Amino acid sequence: MFPVPERILVVDDEPSILELVAYNLRRAGFEVLTADNGEDGLRIAREEEIDLVILDVMLPGIDGFEVLRALRRHSELPVLMLTARGEEIDRVVGFEIGADDYVTKPFSPRELTGRVKAILRRARRSAEPQDQDTLVLGPLTINFASYEVLRDGRRVDLTPTEFQILGVLARSPGRVFTRDELVDRVMGPDFYGDVRTVDVHIRHLRAKLEENPSEPRLIETVRGVGYRFAGPRRR
Repeated sequence: MFPVPERILVVDDEPSILELVAYNLRRAGFEVLTADNGEDGLRIAREEEIDLVILDVMLPGIDGFEVLRALRRHSELPVLMLTARGEEIDRVVGFEIGADDYVTKPFSPRELTGRVKAILRRARRSAEPQDQDTLVLGPLTINFASYEVLRDGRRVDLTPTEFQILGVLARSPGRVFTRDELVDRVMGPDFYGDVRTVDVHIRHLRAKLEENPSEPRLIETVRGVGYRFAGPRRR
């Protein structure tokens, strides 16, 4: 039996970009669905079994940020954002909403395919059972088998990248990880982006997990070095 190819949804209003991306992803072995506006992209993402969305920021009707916000209300589907603008604020907004990665146009098709494969690997690792299925650290319960995080008994929805970062930190309470170490462990050696992306994901984790994100007690910053999980381990 042949393995079922992973399905990628590409949403972009530029026909040439849509065609180029779809062509290269199909050559890499993916099944590709396309949409040229945000409304259709959102409908397809909700109605079809999709493994990853490539989403342009500048779309007619509802833009890519609004599509991502709508997706994140009900889904942790991996999302890679595309933009023709290189401003850092665009990347920060995308990551804050819940994007897994960001690519600026013009881009190399090989780079884009590499990033897609890296995101999908992270998503698959997130869904795999771990050596120790459950950790309880302070107010958090992290279940690696069900890909679930509870804070004080209430479920917290994390993106695959956020879950992976939390897992690395939580498995070694007190140990400091540099940004480079987190990128290597979570995103892999073929990650093409800026390691400061880690800072955005950490900020997003704190917003979801900390009682007071401006004074974090679970995920601490070690100035000039990196981050560590400081929550006391109960069992």
